[in-house]
Amino acid sequence: MGNSNRTQDDGGYATPGPIPQPIRNDGAGGPDYGPRDVLRDLENPDMLVPPKTDAGLLPNLRMSFSDTHMQLNHGGWSREITVRDLPIATTLAGVNMSLRPGGVRELHWHQQAEWAYMIGGAARLTSVDASGRNFIADVGQGDLWYFPAGLPHSIQALAGGCEFLLVFDDGSFSDLNTLSISDWFAHTPKDVLSANFGVPARSFDTIPAEQVYIFEDRVPGPLEQDRVVSPYGTVPSSFTHRLLAQPPLETSGGSVRIVDSSNFPVSKTVAAALVEIRPGAMREMHWHPNNDEWQYYLSGEGRMTVFGGNGKARTFNVRAGDVGYVPFAFGHYVQNTGKETMWFLEVFRSDRFADISLNQWMALTPRELVKDNLHVSSEVIDALHKEKRPVVKYPKK
Repeated sequence: MGNSNRTQDDGGYATPGPIPQPIRNDGAGGPDYGPRDVLRDLENPDMLVPPKTDAGLLPNLRMSFSDTHMQLNHGGWSREITVRDLPIATTLAGVNMSLRPGGVRELHWHQQAEWAYMIGGAARLTSVDASGRNFIADVGQGDLWYFPAGLPHSIQALAGGCEFLLVFDDGSFSDLNTLSISDWFAHTPKDVLSANFGVPARSFDTIPAEQVYIFEDRVPGPLEQDRVVSPYGTVPSSFTHRLLAQPPLETSGGSVRIVDSSNFPVSKTVAAALVEIRPGAMREMHWHPNNDEWQYYLSGEGRMTVFGGNGKARTFNVRAGDVGYVPFAFGHYVQNTGKETMWFLEVFRSDRFADISLNQWMALTPRELVKDNLHVSSEVIDALHKEKRPVVKYPKK
């Protein structure tokens, strides 16, 4: 059946609504007769028709997990964004992973630290440190975990399965190139395994021939049934943190929850903020004085504009499942352009979260100096606030 809200394009297929053209309302630009990806242009209106204030050369600062390779295994899937996909993102890499009920990300370890946010569902984590102190815990939606570099661990989905975001403190990291227990066994002579574990070599006749990575298993029972008592005790600092249980900083346009080594002590190399932007609001103009910002958009849609100095600025449309990146100290803001609340993570390779608010900086500077520098009216100076307000709502017209 036909749809009056869909338009036939020159390529012969239907697209929702009128076909967008790269023509700004000031008359700049002109028609694009193709060939073109109209559906992509509809997703990126501010890239097809950039704001007049965009200028200069900034590299691509956005990548969608939907444009990455899916690694499919019995038990779950994974996909990743590293410098191979987003070359500017040198400080951090991200992995989006899903496990079926009982599915296991096998026993493994990394040369990099692993920080994670549980998007949905629940999982059981295990780990052990160099002193033989162990850690076994369950995590649910909105929870975090952090495993320091070199510490072995595993992840297993509970009933209902789970999906989560992993962030590693090295942009060139790949989750497909980690150190796995099955891979090491497969590449160790059986007589060596026999000597190491004190059992006959035939005991290893059925081990996997290669890394299993993710595999199917039964859903584990209650947490207490999986408890293993170590003679050395448990790890001194928890590897998990309940972020959604943390009281947020509420603002006129949303909320912010900040997590770093000050309230999640084990997280020495990754700091983050969970940001809520309600419709008609924006993450204020700001920058970060300690490192690049790696973003993950959990819900909603919006646009991010990045200012790089010397007349450089570029706008990117973002939506759930996208990764954004802002180089160190570059000014930026994120606007909610949709009708639903936007949630996203700001992640940093640092032990502490830090940002500089443009509004607060101006408010804490002599007013006449600011006024003369920018040639703004007293109305602007009077509206400045000395307290930081990370998410602001647009004023009524």
